[in-house]
Amino acid sequence: KYNNYITFSSFPYVLQYGNDFQAVQDYLRGIYSTILLKDIVQRYQISDIMMLESVIRFVFDNIGSRCSANNIARILTANGRTANDKTVEKYLQALVDSLILYRAQRYSIKGKQLLKTQSKYYVADLGLRNLLVGIKGQDEGHILENIVYLELLRRGYNVYIGQNDSSEIDFIADKPNETLFIQVSLSLRNESTFEREIAPLKALNNSYPKIILTMNESPVKNEDGIQIKYVLDWLLGK
Repeated sequence: KYNNYITFSSFPYVLQYGNDFQAVQDYLRGIYSTILLKDIVQRYQISDIMMLESVIRFVFDNIGSRCSANNIARILTANGRTANDKTVEKYLQALVDSLILYRAQRYSIKGKQLLKTQSKYYVADLGLRNLLVGIKGQDEGHILENIVYLELLRRGYNVYIGQNDSSEIDFIADKPNETLFIQVSLSLRNESTFEREIAPLKALNNSYPKIILTMNESPVKNEDGIQIKYVLDWLLGK
């Protein structure tokens, strides 16, 4: 079911198509065209549709990576699509407002303030992402991160990227009377990966719950008070 979820879509109507990948793609293409043409282009009076699509493809291909309008504009220009940061920022905001993308801002843990630069973006539906950037050579780690982000939103948290000096924590999930610090890792079987993922949580000087979510199917356990959970159980509320 997890593989179907990341391959096809989370739109309920997709269930009617079963495993008919082509039918799902046609359905998603219709949704994408409708949202793109009728919602974003008309509402924001966008004339350069090709530039808008370039921005969408770039962000879809870089979910879970730090992005800025200036950085995106520079990369697109280097690839032959002349862009400026103000236009890219306008398009990004339009995509967020239209619920195609979610923006996760960085939060300075020591400074206790939101940082204005280098946000991360997550896509509302992985099926739409597959439609545009394909499913071969997918970054499974960032896809898993995207799913955890959406689930945290569904559970009512405000979600930020944690910045603690030079280290980064995937998610700070916050709501009244509850704060969680979460790392997401596809696998922890490699010792160096395990140490890299757990180190930022160990460095935190607070008593809030700290969790590592992984695709390794292993029992729930604690290490130095840090919970390590099988992410599919966590997604199911176990």
